[in-house]
Amino acid sequence: MVGDPALAEVRMGALASREQLDDVAARVAELRADAELLLGDTAGFAPRGDGVAAGAFFPPTLLLARDAMRSAAHDVEAFGPVSTVLPYDELDEAVALAARGRGSLVGTLVTRDAATAARVVPQLAALHGRILVLERDAAPESTGHGSPLPALKHGGPGRAGGGEELGGLRAVHHFLQRCAIQGSPAMLAAVTREYVRGAPVIESEVHPFRRHFDELRVGESLLTHRRTVTEADIVNFGGVSGDYFYMHFDEIAARDTDFGRRIAHGYFVLSAAAGLFVSPAPGPVLANYGLDTLRFTKPVAIGDTIQARLTCKRKVDRQRRDSRGVGQGVVVWDVEVRNQDAELVASYDILTLVAKRAAG
Repeated sequence: MVGDPALAEVRMGALASREQLDDVAARVAELRADAELLLGDTAGFAPRGDGVAAGAFFPPTLLLARDAMRSAAHDVEAFGPVSTVLPYDELDEAVALAARGRGSLVGTLVTRDAATAARVVPQLAALHGRILVLERDAAPESTGHGSPLPALKHGGPGRAGGGEELGGLRAVHHFLQRCAIQGSPAMLAAVTREYVRGAPVIESEVHPFRRHFDELRVGESLLTHRRTVTEADIVNFGGVSGDYFYMHFDEIAARDTDFGRRIAHGYFVLSAAAGLFVSPAPGPVLANYGLDTLRFTKPVAIGDTIQARLTCKRKVDRQRRDSRGVGQGVVVWDVEVRNQDAELVASYDILTLVAKRAAG
């Protein structure tokens, strides 16, 4: 239903101007030179609503071009509610038809076959700014063909302009200047206000987990005591976790691997490191809600000794308070786990929620 958008039954309003209305009508006339009109005859077209007679209303129009490869639809764009059906017999022909458009903001592939999507989307990607793969499982939540979304590119190559429409953080980035900074870790940490490995640390007399958000300094660090990994550690961790992977339990099979011996679970190393640096008593650290950039860089075997360094890497003030009126912030901690030869065996960031000191 076309007409006044204030009416509940209306689903489509007017074009931007009378000039656009005239332009769309002219483009449809060109398209009809080699296409049949299936829907959208202007005869008897009557938009709903009061005062619509002078409006720029155009009926939804659907055309059919039986000679799809030669259709004017590849060159003539009616910038309005107009579509042309281009029949095809096989997927390669459909991709070739899409390429004839010489660039598009959005394309939609309607299929429930994953193999078809895997085959067609890479071929269409160079021709479109975005591709919607529409199938019945996702259709109820789909935003539809071409809906601008802040997290997605909205723009396209070739005739679509070659650029990107501004939306979300993407728009902000157009106004920022990229600058590469070179320097020592100490200088980089000072400039970015974020701890960089290799920069001097602040050896803390108080466990960093005992400090409130507003007391904690970027670079504040704790070097833990050491722990030697035993066979019992590996066996117990396997029993608790249910992880009996042969690399941890089968001496003969492990001997034939690149490691040449049984090694500890990576997640045991992670857990043991937490046991080294966590301060167990209640305090300002409220929650651990994730890990980033986790890498196990060297195996830990029976008899190896590990030690962890925990360093305040970054602070983010959440600018909010809990139900008791206590403020909170996010602290990202850099964690290095090294063996008895000072070799890095695990590296990651921990994200924690830390309370501010209560006012008063």
